[in-house]
Amino acid sequence: MEFSVWAPGTSAVDLLVDGAEPRRLVHQASGYHIASIDPDHGQRYRLRLDGGAPLADPRSRWQPDGTLGPSAFVDPTVWTWTDEDWSGLDSSAPQVLYELHIGTFTAGGTFDTAIVELPRLATLGITAVEIMPVSQFSGGRNWGYDGVFPWSVQNTYGGPDGLARFVDAAHAVGIGVLLDVVYNHLGPEGNVLPDFGTYFTDRYATPWGPALNFDGPGSDDVRRYFIDSAIAFVQDLHIDGFRLDAVHAIVDPSVRPFLAQYTDEVSATARSFGRSVLLIAETAANDERTLRPTSEAGCGFDMQWNDDFHHALRVALTGEQQEYYKDFDGASDLAKTLVDRFVYTGQYSENHQRSHGARVGHHNADRFVVFSTNHDHIGNRAEGDRLDVSVGFAQRKLAAAAVLLSPFTPMLFMGEEYGEIRPFPFFVSHHSVELVDAIRQRRTLEFPDQDWSPVPDPGDPATMASAVLRTTGSSREAALGALYRDLIALRRGQPALTSSAIDEEVRETDGVIEVRKGASTIVFNFTGRTIPAPPGQVVWSTSDVDYGAAGEDEEIVERGLSPWSATILR
Repeated sequence: MEFSVWAPGTSAVDLLVDGAEPRRLVHQASGYHIASIDPDHGQRYRLRLDGGAPLADPRSRWQPDGTLGPSAFVDPTVWTWTDEDWSGLDSSAPQVLYELHIGTFTAGGTFDTAIVELPRLATLGITAVEIMPVSQFSGGRNWGYDGVFPWSVQNTYGGPDGLARFVDAAHAVGIGVLLDVVYNHLGPEGNVLPDFGTYFTDRYATPWGPALNFDGPGSDDVRRYFIDSAIAFVQDLHIDGFRLDAVHAIVDPSVRPFLAQYTDEVSATARSFGRSVLLIAETAANDERTLRPTSEAGCGFDMQWNDDFHHALRVALTGEQQEYYKDFDGASDLAKTLVDRFVYTGQYSENHQRSHGARVGHHNADRFVVFSTNHDHIGNRAEGDRLDVSVGFAQRKLAAAAVLLSPFTPMLFMGEEYGEIRPFPFFVSHHSVELVDAIRQRRTLEFPDQDWSPVPDPGDPATMASAVLRTTGSSREAALGALYRDLIALRRGQPALTSSAIDEEVRETDGVIEVRKGASTIVFNFTGRTIPAPPGQVVWSTSDVDYGAAGEDEEIVERGLSPWSATILR
């Protein structure tokens, strides 16, 4: 294999392989240092720049001893694959996504223990899992957004070997695997990139740390570093696509932005392998250019997250008005998303203190990913509490129906399909005591009014432990599970119900949303009162006894539609 290191300001780079003499790499005018080597899979090594201290490899694909240890060589030919008939995820096909965190998805917290759950997700109707970031971070506990080796796979989850087994097992049951990746910043501890090249810039800043250099001197090679990392995941680990974190925080005024180059090259590489990838952007900008083709000066993403839908839904269910929820009016805004995709399409936003967003109605609705909850909107709460502990059972079922009967691409957050009530607070495990203390203080300052209950300590192992999923086998969990299975089956069996390709009429009146699609009408009752039923035969309802109707907060209604319910009439 050809081994290369980009270190343009370095005269001499030595490769230090365990059990071998140091080897000087050949310095090229391009700033790369190269050598032909034949290492063993898992063999440890470091790099020495101009006689300095040994460092990990910026392109390390495996840090078996953590961020502060040596790198390890990866030989993709050692992995056994059985997915030769798998061709990837088709962005034009209906998808049901499922976001999960490997460390808390199972009690074992590894890829191998997560494999056991894949058949259950396939039976539920999930088409792809979206795994929160697995690039190597410091310690063993982290949400993943503090990764410092973008090419690598977290050692405590099972490293690249474990990810390969997980992907192969997922494909075997018909589930694709998407990775959540972070290109707007990198973590603070164990980060060796500044020692090697101009990966960072001081021209811009992010809320989470120094910005990456995608438009300044040396940025061609910085772009190459991140794009090639994605290509390696697609080629060697059979990854089916990526969700890019907070792309609105990537400042890049280039004529051809990094994001456009990224989507073009990653998609083209996948096609050359006879496969397709799904590329999803997380962005708070409400900017249709994210989805516009690169040939039309867009970024070329297949889909993007839609926070407006979540915020409107949350307000419709709870009436909350703190922080970013103050911009939303509930059911009326939720109805607006069904027509305009976003709530904010250019009008003034109190939260942003300016006009926000643009009209995007010409993009198909299935290009927007919606959810009733996700990691951010749980973790942004002081105690990391889920929606399930804030609303009644009827409202929880209504939330599921609002997402899964929408024309958008739905995404579930792990555990919601059975009503998980355990929290998902923010947690870290950096080695530096000072760094953890700073994060602890910052976390507390984020919630100045939280004086009645302490904010969970992000550095305490118990904080992560509190987030590990744990079912109880209750009748409520069984009823909610049946609801989710049936809703996903409805999406598949009756695509006209959720298609955005047919004519529809959306009307909202006093908290009640009616969506007419051909011969069917979907009624979402976001009120605490019984309402008259529109003309037609009721063919499905969240109030059905199969879904645990007539619980503590729910009543069976003989005439009319129940409070906090979703109903399909024909």
